[in-house]
Amino acid sequence: MPRYHLTTFGCQMNAHDSERMRGLLGSLGYHESPDRDAADLIVFNTCTIRGSADERFMGNLGEARRIKRERPDVVVAVGGCWAQSQKESVFRDFPFVDIAFGPGEVNRLGELLARERLQAVGAFTFDGRFSGDLPSLRERPHQAWVQISVGCNCVCSYCIVPTVRGRESSRSPQAILEEVAAQADDGVVEVTLLGQNVNSYGRDLPADARMGFAELLAAVAAVPGIRRVRYTSPHPKDIRADVIAVHRDVPEVCTHIHLPAQSGSSRVLKAMRRTYDRQRYLDLVGRIREGVPDIALTTDLIVGFPGESDADFADTESLVREVGYDGAYTFVYSARPGTEAGEQMDDDVPPEAKSERIAGLIEVVQATARERLARHVGRVAEVLVEGPSRTDPSRMSGRSSHNVTVNFDGAAEAGTIVPVAIDAATSTTLAGHRVPVPQPAGAA
Repeated sequence: MPRYHLTTFGCQMNAHDSERMRGLLGSLGYHESPDRDAADLIVFNTCTIRGSADERFMGNLGEARRIKRERPDVVVAVGGCWAQSQKESVFRDFPFVDIAFGPGEVNRLGELLARERLQAVGAFTFDGRFSGDLPSLRERPHQAWVQISVGCNCVCSYCIVPTVRGRESSRSPQAILEEVAAQADDGVVEVTLLGQNVNSYGRDLPADARMGFAELLAAVAAVPGIRRVRYTSPHPKDIRADVIAVHRDVPEVCTHIHLPAQSGSSRVLKAMRRTYDRQRYLDLVGRIREGVPDIALTTDLIVGFPGESDADFADTESLVREVGYDGAYTFVYSARPGTEAGEQMDDDVPPEAKSERIAGLIEVVQATARERLARHVGRVAEVLVEGPSRTDPSRMSGRSSHNVTVNFDGAAEAGTIVPVAIDAATSTTLAGHRVPVPQPAGAA
């Protein structure tokens, strides 16, 4: 049997696309190889959102070049956002690459492989179709990604996503709900809805088939067998009252919202073209916490954006303290070719200043998250079990509805939801022990 090795870089959308690639390749008779050197097909699913992703990919691509030199029959395929951004030069600059395909071409991977076998190399197209329509090989049997839209209509000055993934296009509600129902029949209990701007879902659909994001959340939650619904990544401008109400009223929708701020400075936010300022963002946080007081809020933050002053950075640190995030992904700005910031703004924050700022921001985030997670100590959390803990295989691990990793003592089967008494907290995890399921009054 032919064997493939797949390496994934980047976001949850890329992880979803890779699951679809695995499903497609399996249907074509390929078996997955854990060893790249033993593979007949080497596939990279790439990200180009940050410079660090490019650097990691280039190291891996160098290894593929070495394997191709030793075994010329090996097929090297590069997919994803980097491939789309380099579509004019990929075959010229990397002649050992046989196939390149953008994120909208996952569905054509089988065709491109067939063309490669016929020596029609240099294949590259981009039609923006949904990889969600392909078969999937999930990493965990009880959890699944569900693609509800592709592309983005925002014009954030630092972001290359609209260039490499195209404009927003919503998948039909019927297709989404049919997929979720099939997954539930296959043992899935938790689904995560995916989109580049997930909560603007549905606005491009025909009027007679339109369903808003809040309505879709409720419909997915109502599918028999689905116990939890998550989503990523939303844009603050599209978190509206109906979405907050679904979090409040529908228990299957998790008690967590990822709310990317990117900066705490109104001046920097304007330069980023984020469409909101600091106060509008804080007003939204207030409305969310009024509707769902115990909600977990996480965020994305960028330091060192062009023109960011010490005062701008201080605004970001103070935003973290004022909001009280349960966690944050922090990034050092890197200029991306093809973006407004990369092409028209000077990357003028010195590297040493960026390093100092990111270190300071991480300290503030960790302190705030530690304080937030401490509120769970003494509570009982419902934990979706994922398997043995990576740090201590004698314990089990899973996630709470607040999207916090919980390591606990006591036997439990992966895919089940069990009550865990929380005994301790760090800035990123909770620890506890399994407790008996409460019995209804009058039960024997």
